[in-house]
Amino acid sequence: MVRAYLGTGLIGEGLAVAALGRGERVRAWNRSADKTRGLVEAGGEAFATPEEAVKGADVVHLALTADGAVDAVLAQIDDHVGDAIVVDHSTTSPEGAKARVDAMNARGVRFLHCPVFMSPAACRAATGVMLAAGPKAVFEAVEASLRPTTGTLLYAGEEGHRAAVLKLSGNGMILAMIGGLADVFAMAHAQGVEPSEVLGLFEHFDLRNVLKARGAKMAAGDYGTSWTLTMARKDQGLMTAAAKERVLTVLPAVGARMDAMIAEGEGEKDLAILARDVRG
Repeated sequence: MVRAYLGTGLIGEGLAVAALGRGERVRAWNRSADKTRGLVEAGGEAFATPEEAVKGADVVHLALTADGAVDAVLAQIDDHVGDAIVVDHSTTSPEGAKARVDAMNARGVRFLHCPVFMSPAACRAATGVMLAAGPKAVFEAVEASLRPTTGTLLYAGEEGHRAAVLKLSGNGMILAMIGGLADVFAMAHAQGVEPSEVLGLFEHFDLRNVLKARGAKMAAGDYGTSWTLTMARKDQGLMTAAAKERVLTVLPAVGARMDAMIAEGEGEKDLAILARDVRG
């Protein structure tokens, strides 16, 4: 197996190092050439241009920064990938991902968008989650080559934007969770309770149950009452008051949205009503 890695930052390098550990050949390119030195020392080959790096590769992996960088590199390698399958691990816009999946496959270049929920350490250990979107025939052709690179490989479907949407959904949950955690840490500390004690609570109060139970109701549009919006807003007020003017990130925005929906007459519906407008 010969793999080409275009973009050898933290994710690209981690994936490439893991490939070398499996005894595969690695060809690499990075805009900043110094970022390929570690791979060369580990047994990989580095090239001055992406066109050179992809020659003879079975699978070409992209791990770049944004839509524009992906488009620029694809324009360079378009006529040089031959029969290789190109997989883009970059986190990009859904629109950009769909356009690339459609355009590349229409031109005869087998291409998938495959963003990851994998830290650099997870890339090296082949753990975490990799998504994939694009033509099913292309996915099936490269599936056996992708499975050893990750812990879980999930096929999101043929539409090229689907993996990008799921990737942004996951990252959005991380942002919301970290912002909310910062808020409750601030509230607890203002009351003399250490953040470590708050974390200890979540060893017993499993928040995954919230995703499974109320999350399922929200996805289904079921707003039957369990914890009314009015009561939840009362608790939000207690939280912000307990924070004693500490800077909060998420809770004030949630409170403002609650106020607006209560004013619209939704106060006796379940908190899940916050998802009322997700379908536009």
